Amino acid sequence: MATYTPMIQQYLKVKADYQDAFLFFRLGDFYEMFFQDAIKASQELEITLTSRDGGGEERIPMCGVPYHAAPSYIEQLILKGHKVAICEQTEDPKQAKGVVRREVVQLITPGTVMDGKGLHDKENNYIASITAFDTQIGLALSDLTTGENLVAICSNFDELLNEIYSVGAKEVVISRDFPDEWKKQLIDRCQATLSYEAETTISSDFEGILGELHDERLTCTFGRLLTYLQRTQKRSLDHLQKVKVYYLQDSMKIDLYSKRNLELTETIRSKGKKGSLLWLLDETKTAMGGRLLKQWVDKPLVDRTKIEARLTMVETFIANYFEREDLRTLLKEIYDLERLAGRVAFGNVNARDLVQLKKSLQQVPAIEELCRSLQNDVYLSERLDSCEDLSNLLEEAIVENPPLSIKEGNIMKDGFHTQLDQYRDASRNGKTWIAQLEQQERQKTGIKSLKIGYNRVFGYYIEVTRANLHLLQEGVYERKQTLTNAERFITPELKEKETLILEAEEKIVELEYQLFVDLREQVKQYIPRLQVLAKRLSELDVLQCFATVSENRHYCKPIFSKTTELFIKDGRHPVVEKVMDSQEYVPNDCYLNADRQMLLITGPNMSGKSTYMRQVALTAILAQIGCYVPASEAVLPIFDQIFTRIGAADDLISGQSTFMVEMLEAKNAIANATSQSLILFDEIGRGTSTYDGMALAQAIIEHIHEQIGAKTLFSTHYHELTILDGQLSSLNNIHVKAIEENGKVVFLHKIEEGPADKSYGIHVAELADLPKSLIKRAKEILSELEADKLLTETVEKKTVVKEDLLTDSQLSLFAEENPVPKKAPTLSKKEQAVIELLKSMNLLEMTPLDAMNELYQLQKKIK
Repeated sequence: MATYTPMIQQYLKVKADYQDAFLFFRLGDFYEMFFQDAIKASQELEITLTSRDGGGEERIPMCGVPYHAAPSYIEQLILKGHKVAICEQTEDPKQAKGVVRREVVQLITPGTVMDGKGLHDKENNYIASITAFDTQIGLALSDLTTGENLVAICSNFDELLNEIYSVGAKEVVISRDFPDEWKKQLIDRCQATLSYEAETTISSDFEGILGELHDERLTCTFGRLLTYLQRTQKRSLDHLQKVKVYYLQDSMKIDLYSKRNLELTETIRSKGKKGSLLWLLDETKTAMGGRLLKQWVDKPLVDRTKIEARLTMVETFIANYFEREDLRTLLKEIYDLERLAGRVAFGNVNARDLVQLKKSLQQVPAIEELCRSLQNDVYLSERLDSCEDLSNLLEEAIVENPPLSIKEGNIMKDGFHTQLDQYRDASRNGKTWIAQLEQQERQKTGIKSLKIGYNRVFGYYIEVTRANLHLLQEGVYERKQTLTNAERFITPELKEKETLILEAEEKIVELEYQLFVDLREQVKQYIPRLQVLAKRLSELDVLQCFATVSENRHYCKPIFSKTTELFIKDGRHPVVEKVMDSQEYVPNDCYLNADRQMLLITGPNMSGKSTYMRQVALTAILAQIGCYVPASEAVLPIFDQIFTRIGAADDLISGQSTFMVEMLEAKNAIANATSQSLILFDEIGRGTSTYDGMALAQAIIEHIHEQIGAKTLFSTHYHELTILDGQLSSLNNIHVKAIEENGKVVFLHKIEEGPADKSYGIHVAELADLPKSLIKRAKEILSELEADKLLTETVEKKTVVKEDLLTDSQLSLFAEENPVPKKAPTLSKKEQAVIELLKSMNLLEMTPLDAMNELYQLQKKIK
């Protein structure tokens, strides 16, 4: 290090504290990176890699980005999961002795970004921290953009992993001794960036936000997160809200596999929102409403009172159409109050943000008046705080269309500040005086082309072309600058006005910036009130959203049974129905009770078995988030958990096959389900041999039936399992109806009682447009296999009959003397089977053509 130049030594000293981040080192108008940072950044950002002399024997790799363009480059690195440490000059170069002092002023990470493409309006950006204790694990979550803080205790790592996946935390703060296997799971399963923090003590400055936090484990876990945020952000965190303790048992548990299978917030194939339940529901008008909607979908309620309170409000909105439409119009004018409050506290709010805040607050009185007219005591009993004094302050202070920059002036209104008005008057009058002076000098000299101009080097000047210089009187003007075609002059009077104007303009910008900073500090005092208001408005937004979707899509209000009964009449899959649009969706009923706990579903591929299963689960979820459901009538129990095993996919990340994924998901359900749970199993056992799969499927059905008692929908292609209907008291067969017309299968998508008669697999392949020759061959093979099965069954029946006859025949009274030994049979088993089948044929009832076909088949068998 001693061989490097002082500047490179300074860089290495700062870099030593930020080994896991790209260090953006400010040099003039560029952020520079050196050594490995430069090599990696040039690859990630696709910028030129150069080098420079650093005092050592070899040139140092270097790359850089312009200061003004840095945000876009930082954003690219953050989106790829990296961290960026911003190192700025913290000393005036004119006063520096030696190398200018530089310090890291902020560490930007995936969990701490405050703006840019990495943030989505309708999604939280959580950063998490984890602390492991003897038998349980503490989890803390914070969204720096909104100030929301949550803590919970998880009973095991799987539960913790599910929570982090559910909230989509992009960064997780842990201790250095965190188990390596858990680290791997966080990176692989949740795509989280890991950060480290040892300190867990909470500063006295933040004791006010601890609120209901009394569990030392949770305090320790949140302390780790808070310390990390303080250390990395190095700025005000005044917008952090009181820590809220939440309990996992207060909401329906849906593991990450089930959320993926049910496509609650994103689709399996595209990983996008479109096509998910969230996409269907999202009729919210505000960004904060959109975020709350996602939270509600992720965590359906299990408290009947709270669910019914939401449903009552939805019912109120449905009954008051015009008021609801007015509310939607007003909500559309509400900006993101939560994130605006966060930007105020963080110090990166601009004047346009505050204008948005003012316009949002101006809508609140009308919203409150509208809500009062609805007379719903549960959600509308408390007044909405319109922060009228803040709204008036912003109205008085800021112009309607301020510039983006807060350091260029033209932000504050006339009349807001006396000194500012005086400076503006001097500036405006001075410029008016100069315009008048120009006219006077033109008249006095008779030079019509004479003009008064300005540049930053010489200030104000009088310019006269060379052709008109002879018209000037000697000694009136003082020569300032000579140009090719003109001369520039000044006068004492012009110089005096110039000083007045420039001083006024400079002071205007300085004073406006200071006034804006002071205004921002005043707005900070309203942050807690703004956050409460944001919460109330977001709830109203989600509930009107439920009402809008429910009315437009003809949903019904669910009723919650006091027993275990589940009855859905004319149920539909909400997302599939929307995607089908004008096409008619075939509705289906579902009925389960104490004596009918399990449904074994058979039917062909593509007939709708998986859709039927999913729609039952989605109906339960919609009901428990407080929304109406896609049915004409619905009576539902309140489920504590939903488990699914739907679809076939390898888990490439952990190197697990499709069948292993099936077994792990089945094991998760069997280990955790209760009698109050809902289980959906689709084609369990298909990843192994037929008999293995069938045996496992039956064993799983029997275990759930006898040991758990959960409501279960079990679809299968193993038709042999349909006999369980007569063996298990709470299991019933149902099937998806299909018919054949002219050799083609027609799916009716209608659920009926009883087992299906066949699978129609080859018909589905035909629909997929496989080659005709392939389809023909498949049908031939199927005929052969079915003939083999018939032969085997016939032989087995005749063998049983023969054994019965031998057993029942009368024994001889006298033993035979020297009995002749029986000759061993010389026919093979196949030959014997063919002979038996030949014997069983009734040739007299066959046409000649049928007889020839049968003979041909027998010949093929015996060859």
